Amino acid sequence: MPEDSDRQVRPGLLMRVWRSIFRTPLTPRTERERKRVVLNHLLIHFRPVRLPERTLRYTHTFGLGGMSFVLVLLLILTGILMMFVYEPVPGQAYESVVSLREQVRFGGLVRNIHHWSANLLVLVVFLHLLRTYFTGAFHGARQFNWVIGVLLLLFVLAANFTGYLLPWDQLSYWAITIVTGMLGYFPAIGGWLQRVARGGSEIGGATLINFYTFHTTVIPVTLLALMAFHFWRVRKAGGVVVPYGYDEPTEEKPRSTLFVPDLLLREFVVGLVLVAAVLMFSVFVDARLGDPANPGMSPNPAKAPWYFLGIQELLLHFHPLFAVVMIPAVAVLALLAIPYLRYDSEAAGEWFLTRKGRDMVVVGSVVALVVTPALVILDEYVIDFATWLPGVPPGVANGSVPALLTLGALIGFYFVLKRRYSASNNESIQALFALLAVGFVVLTATGVWLRGPGMALTWPWSG
Repeated sequence: MPEDSDRQVRPGLLMRVWRSIFRTPLTPRTERERKRVVLNHLLIHFRPVRLPERTLRYTHTFGLGGMSFVLVLLLILTGILMMFVYEPVPGQAYESVVSLREQVRFGGLVRNIHHWSANLLVLVVFLHLLRTYFTGAFHGARQFNWVIGVLLLLFVLAANFTGYLLPWDQLSYWAITIVTGMLGYFPAIGGWLQRVARGGSEIGGATLINFYTFHTTVIPVTLLALMAFHFWRVRKAGGVVVPYGYDEPTEEKPRSTLFVPDLLLREFVVGLVLVAAVLMFSVFVDARLGDPANPGMSPNPAKAPWYFLGIQELLLHFHPLFAVVMIPAVAVLALLAIPYLRYDSEAAGEWFLTRKGRDMVVVGSVVALVVTPALVILDEYVIDFATWLPGVPPGVANGSVPALLTLGALIGFYFVLKRRYSASNNESIQALFALLAVGFVVLTATGVWLRGPGMALTWPWSG
C-alpha cells in the first residue's frame, strides 16, 4: 500500500481553477510532488535570476512597489510594539496612548513612525497604481494583477481607516462618526451597514474592539497574502514591463542582467533611504493627539480622514446617494475594469506610451486643475439646482442632473481630445483617466485645506 504522502491525485475542478488563476502547468502525480510544485512556484521565485537591464532605470518605477513593502514591514513591526501598551477599551484607550508617548521609552517615536508610515503608504500605493497605469503595465498576463493591485489599495485604505479610531481622541472619534454615518445613505441596507460598522447604533466599546481586531489581525493577514500573490504574479508575467524609447523600436530580446547584485542593491538602497526619511520625519514631527473623545461635543468642522475627504467634498456638491454610493461604486468598478476595456493595442513599457499620449495627459491634468476648483467655487456661490428646479425631488435636482451634466462633459472631453490629436483609444482613455485622477486629488486637497467651520470655503491662513 502506498503511503498517504504518495497517494494519487486526480485532476479535477480545483486543478482547473489553479491553472486558470496561476497560469502554470501543474500536473503532479503525487501529493508530495504537488506540495513541492506549490512551494517552488509561490515562495521561491518572487524575484527572477535574470531581468532586462532597462527595467533597472529608477525613473521607470521609482521603486514604489518595494517602498510599499518596506512601509508595510515598518507598520507591522511598530504595530506589534504598540500592542504591548495599547488597551482597546474606551475608558483606557486614550490614556494608554498618552502613556505610550510620555512614559514608555521611545514610545512616542514608535507611534510617530507607525502613524506617518501608514499615511505615506496610502500615497505610495496610489502613486504605484498611477505608475502601473501610465506605463501600460496592465495588459496581457498582467490584467488580473491590476485587479489585485486595486484590492491592495482598498485594503490599505481599510487598514488606515480601522486604525484611525484607536487613539480615541476627538479627531478620530468624529472622523469615524462621519464616515460610518455615510453608510446610512445606502438604499435599503444603510442602517444595517451602519450597525455592522459600529457594532451597534452608536460608536462605543463594540466599535473600538471591532476596529482593533480588524486592524491588528484580519486586514494585515489579508494584506500580506494579497501582496505575496501580487509579487508572484509580477514574477510570472516576466517581471516589470520593459521600457522603450519613444523613437526606438522595441527589442525582441532586451539585454539582461543579474538580480544579484544589480536589482537587489538598488532595492536595498531605496529601502534604507525610505526608512531613514521616515525615521527623521518622525523624530521632528509628532503624530497628532487631540483631546479625549467626547460624544457630546462635535468639533467644527468635523472631517473624515484625509484619504476620504474627496468623498466628503462630493457630499457638498451631490445628493448623498450619488456622492457616497453611486460615484464611488462606479469609480471602483471602472478601476477594476481598466485592463478589460477595448484598446487599439496592448502597447506597454514607456511612460504615457507615446509623446502624443504624454501631451494629452498634460492637457487632461491642466483641465482638471482649472475646471475642478472653478466648479467648486461656482457650486458654493452660484449654482443651486434645488432653487432653479422647484418641485423637482432633491435626488434629481442635486443628483441626477449634475451627474448627467458631468458625465456628458467627460464624454465630450474624450471625443474632442481624441479628434483634436487624432489619438488612439489607448491615448484618449489615458487622458480621461488623468483628468479624473487629478480632479479627485483637487477635491481631496480642497477638503483638507480649504474647508473651515461649517465646511464653508475658506483660506488656510484665515484661522
